[in-house]
Amino acid sequence: MDSAGFRLLNYHSHTPRCMHAKGTEEEYVRHALDSGYEAIGFADHTPWPYKSDFVAGMRMRASELDGYVAAVRAVERKYAGRIRVHLGLECEAFPEFYPWLREIREEKGIEYFILGNHYDTNDERNGQYFGRCSTPREAGRYADTTIAGMESGLFVYLAHPDLFLERYPRFDADAKRVCREICEAAKRLDLPLEYNLLGAWRNPRARELGCVGYTSREFWEIAAETGNRAIIGVDAHAPEALDRVDSVREAHELLQGLGIEILNELEEVERAK
Repeated sequence: MDSAGFRLLNYHSHTPRCMHAKGTEEEYVRHALDSGYEAIGFADHTPWPYKSDFVAGMRMRASELDGYVAAVRAVERKYAGRIRVHLGLECEAFPEFYPWLREIREEKGIEYFILGNHYDTNDERNGQYFGRCSTPREAGRYADTTIAGMESGLFVYLAHPDLFLERYPRFDADAKRVCREICEAAKRLDLPLEYNLLGAWRNPRARELGCVGYTSREFWEIAAETGNRAIIGVDAHAPEALDRVDSVREAHELLQGLGIEILNELEEVERAK
């Protein structure tokens, strides 16, 4: 830790099971070690117990969950004493599956869930991807479902809270309203918001396309006004993403400059170790 309180811990890493990431669990851990991380958490996209034979294109299948748990626990044991390894899942706000999440948390020893609200209600039946919002109605739906997810009490933080801005055409009054609703709900619930580095790396391209993009400074200015707490998440889809320590420092400095309290660790997760 330096004088500004900067520490390296990341609770948002993926695996190839989600079909859009690469690298083994050990490669992620080794890159984290080489970059100076104290802890790494895997939070791959959760499977869901779909009612049909639907196969999502961006998450592991339910049959792969045991292998995921075993692989993360294996590297945890191998690198014990050198780096702390945590087992989590990134989940949408799908209320019908919340009982199942609680069940697997106990049965599989899942340490934490983060809320990454990509799809509306259930992607088996509804194809609305919130990263493609372009109208106030779609953005409002993102806010409503995300806030309901936060209120469930299942999640330790909200990942990429401004995801709806990825393809949103302008930061207008409706976009500001949605950002403020999310920030105010997070403040009321004392739930941290994630400054998502994957989104920050993608944002320049979104701006070139004429979109607001996430991760957006506009959102974080509202978060600062609201008094939200932040946690920095790499959202690593490749082991090499953990090498980009300068980006973590830049995010830390930006948030500090806005006067936002930064959580370097999830105390409830770390205490359980």
